[in-house]
Amino acid sequence: MRIVRSFIYNSSIFRSLKHKNFRLHFTGQSISLIGTWMQRVAISWLVYRITGSTFLLGLVTFLSLIPSLVLAPYAGSFIDRHDKYKVVFITQIGLMVQAGILALIVWLSYYNIMMIATLSLAQGIINTFDTTARQSLMVDLVDNKEDLPNAIALNSSAFNAARLVGPAFAGFILSAFGEDICFLINFLSFFVVIGCLLQMKLKVVRQEKSEENIWADLKKGYDYLRESPDLSSLILMLAASSLLVIPYTTLLPAIAKDVFNGNATTFSWFESAAGLGALFGAIYMAMLRPGKDLNQLTIFSSILFAVAVICLGFSSHMWVALIATGFTGAGLMVQNSTINTYLQTHASSEMRARTLSYYIMAYQGVLPIGSLVMGSLAERLGVSAVVFSEGVAGVLIVIGFILHQRKLHDGDWMRSMNPLRFRH
Repeated sequence: MRIVRSFIYNSSIFRSLKHKNFRLHFTGQSISLIGTWMQRVAISWLVYRITGSTFLLGLVTFLSLIPSLVLAPYAGSFIDRHDKYKVVFITQIGLMVQAGILALIVWLSYYNIMMIATLSLAQGIINTFDTTARQSLMVDLVDNKEDLPNAIALNSSAFNAARLVGPAFAGFILSAFGEDICFLINFLSFFVVIGCLLQMKLKVVRQEKSEENIWADLKKGYDYLRESPDLSSLILMLAASSLLVIPYTTLLPAIAKDVFNGNATTFSWFESAAGLGALFGAIYMAMLRPGKDLNQLTIFSSILFAVAVICLGFSSHMWVALIATGFTGAGLMVQNSTINTYLQTHASSEMRARTLSYYIMAYQGVLPIGSLVMGSLAERLGVSAVVFSEGVAGVLIVIGFILHQRKLHDGDWMRSMNPLRFRH
């Protein structure tokens, strides 16, 4: 066993696991993320099962994500002024309580959509602080900072592996036992996370509290992006995609139930297909070598994503729809990863955090608005028509991005793409 452990820890893929604190974090989060995805699938299925409304389905998604648009700047400022470890510990307890209440009300057959919506909003608020705190804490989990990129890559792999496994488990549990058991499993998974947190021995250095107003910081970031069109164009592209294309994920329960006359298991197949595609996308990004043209990769992945959504929109056969869903997951993962990588490697060091704050707002903040809009449209126009339209919008967004790039570089677009690479 010691030989196997030594091989794993010294391999290039798993080297960050040799750090005990990160190993505890990775173990706890891997288990908890499976429970989280089971809850996501279960709550989407529950809402659509008891209401039959795509609008309410979009509303619940909206409420669970909109806090990241409103609270993300404040959360970052708050966490800079407090112990990150304690914030993570408290937020994990809060998420555990939220899952426990969901399990209880469903077990009691208290199907109150307002209660479910309120709990989704509470989850979104807690997640805003939890995600920001955990990302900030990551640097303190590895003793050798050279292993930090590997730790981040393993975290991403764990997320996408859970997205593959969680919905598959959820489909079986939903069919055999019901939504309350999915919520109960998620509730129990937090005991593992909290146990891992209690075993950590961290030396977190608390930074001095910033005296500058957080909104002034955001204004400076806005001015910087306005003067950096190569960065702002990518953020605008992501924002447009989050509003008009990515919300297709909100409609997956309706696709499974209404288009293919399926059940909870059918829905879990779609979620797992998207997760499998995203996992392959994450592996591809982890294997990406420096020097890859990120602009071309962003365009290619965005086209793949849009075309796959179009195929999903007019698919009449289950296997075609599942394959299309897999490609949407891969395209979406690579699109977001390439944009994120480009921003991190090309923004100036003093403006990197503020640049990334706009990236988070463009993705997590705009997405709930798009989910609400697309859910409402699907109720009026039909699910397949709206999903197809989202794919067409994705193609138009890519075309607009290409034309914008050509305009920026006076028509010599191909030559201008050479600098858009990893910086050594």
